[in-house]
Parts: sequence; structure tokens; C-alpha cells
Amino acid sequence: MIPLKTLGRWLRPGLLLSLLVMLTGCDAVAILSPKGQIGQDEKTLLITATVLMLLVVIPVIIMTLTFAWKYRASNTKARYEPKWSHSTAIEVVVWSIPCMIVLVLAVLTWRSSHALDPYKPLESDVKPVTIQAISLDWKWLFIYPEEKIAVVNEIKFPVNTPLNFEITSDTVMNAFFIPHLGSMIYSMAAMETKLHLIANELGEFPGMSSHYSGLGFAKMHFTAYSVTDAQYRQWLDQVRAGEQTLDKATFKALGEAKNSEWYPVTYYGKSEEGLFDWVIAKHMGDNKHYGMKHEHKAPADGAAAEGHDAHAGHQGHEAPADAAAAPAEHAGHTADEHAAAGHAGHAGSGE
Repeated sequence: MIPLKTLGRWLRPGLLLSLLVMLTGCDAVAILSPKGQIGQDEKTLLITATVLMLLVVIPVIIMTLTFAWKYRASNTKARYEPKWSHSTAIEVVVWSIPCMIVLVLAVLTWRSSHALDPYKPLESDVKPVTIQAISLDWKWLFIYPEEKIAVVNEIKFPVNTPLNFEITSDTVMNAFFIPHLGSMIYSMAAMETKLHLIANELGEFPGMSSHYSGLGFAKMHFTAYSVTDAQYRQWLDQVRAGEQTLDKATFKALGEAKNSEWYPVTYYGKSEEGLFDWVIAKHMGDNKHYGMKHEHKAPADGAAAEGHDAHAGHQGHEAPADAAAAPAEHAGHTADEHAAAGHAGHAGSGE
């Protein structure tokens, strides 16, 4: 049988080597190697908070080891005071220092939470690029509304240009995350979330869904490219040259292709206007009176019928046998009345 000390000496070099390999991986330290201002500010906050907490942790670890060694049973020269029970000086130190650190952390967190609000637009003299992201099973669809194009599992944008992301989901909840650029935010059906990022360096940055969503979740990743203005224009021309058009029928077919493997990059040279709003509205149906504030108009096609069917399925809510026999005042209910009731509720879904 191999002695434990010998086994430890054999394993130590392997453990150190494994640690070095993990630390040198690019993706593993993406958060600590930011390529944009938001990511840099979040890195500074993370390091600052860690250092402040280590002001307590490190001394405690050192004192624990020191006291354990000094007051060990075999050290007969150490002071022995079995009736000692209290020290005002120690109480002051162990309570005042942590309280001050918690206070500093609270102020720091409060200020940074507002400064790094993902809904807060970035200040810049450069016109921002708007990208609408829709999470599907299991792929990301990106629509450039101003350019009227769409791409699956790839985005490109000019360096040093603010990015205004509008995010929603056509299925379950997911999380949109580009670690090198900063904040993560969720995508949810019938809701719109927003995220503002910027890339201050040229490069290729991996993006992902950081929220488990089903069978193909592990393959739900994309690539974000920060390029020059000329390269961005060239890419736009390349996408526009594509023959495929993204409309409601194409979108439905794309959503039904529930890939368990990575879905290849696909270009749509034309994108139907208002498709992002349509995706949100088709999940809302007639449920606006639940108190959610939405600015998206209800769809005028079959999606509205789907939402009405879902609404009619509530317990205790029965539709009249003959719609024509319904009172005129009941038939006069409009979506505007539902929306008016919703304004009193949640106002953060798309603002």
C-alpha cells in the first residue's frame, strides 16, 4: 500500500499542471479579459469587491493557523488561561472592521448597479447599432431592423460602436451572454429585455445561452465579431446578397427545426418589417389585462387566434354559444381597454 505522503508527492505536480492549463484557457477567463467598457467596469467591480472581502478572509486564515500552532497541546510555553472568556478589544476589532467593509461594499454595489444598468444607453458620439435577438430551440436569431436583414448564430458590428440589443424568446426562457463584452440578461416569451454593450477592440468573441433550456442547450452558442466600419459594410452586402427571406412562414419553419446539434450560420438577405414585435405579440394574446405593460401591437394573423384560444381556456370563463347574441357593450371591449388596465402594472418589460 502506498503511503499517503508518497501519494501526495506524486499527485502534487499533476494538480499544479492541471490548474495552470485551466487558467490559461481563453474561454475560462473571458470575464477577466474584457474587450469592452461594460466588461472592464464589471471586472473592476469584481476585483474591488474580492479584495475588500479578502481584507477579512486572509487575516482570519492566518490567525487560525497561527493560533492552532501556538496553542497546540505540545507547546507547554504558551499562555494557559482556562477561565478567560471575554476581551473588549477583540470584540471591537472583529465587529467594526467587517461592518465597515460591508458598508463600503453596499455603497459600491449601489452606485455600480445604477451605472451598469443594462437598460441604460451608452453615451457616445457614434450612432448605435440596433440588434434584435430572439432565442429559439436551440439557436439564436439576430435581426438588424435598420438594415432589414437577419442572421442565425452570428453577429457583426463596428468596433467602438454602441450596441442596442432588444431581446425576447419564442420558446422557453434563455439567457443572452457575451462574456468578453459584459452583462448577461434573460430572454422571455411575450416580453422584451434590453442590453447595451460596446466592443473597444477588434476580435472574435464567443456568445452563449447561459441558462439551461433543453436538449440542444449545449450547442446554443454563436460568435460575435467586432470589425472595422469597412468590414462591417462588406458583411452587410454579403448578407443582403443572400436569396433567403425571413418572414412569418420562414420564421415558423426555423423555430420548428429543434436542433440538438449546433445550427449552422444562416443569412437572410431580407427580413420582414416588424417581425420582432410580432414574435412578442403572438405570445401575449388577449392577456394584456394581467398588468404587464407592452408596447407591441397584437398580430393580425393566426397568432391572434392562438392567443384568443389560450385566453378562452381560463377556468370559469366560458364563451357564449352565439357570439352575435352577446351584449353590444361586451362586444365593444377593445384591446385599448385591456392595454389601459395594463399600464397600472409592471412597466419594466420593455422600457
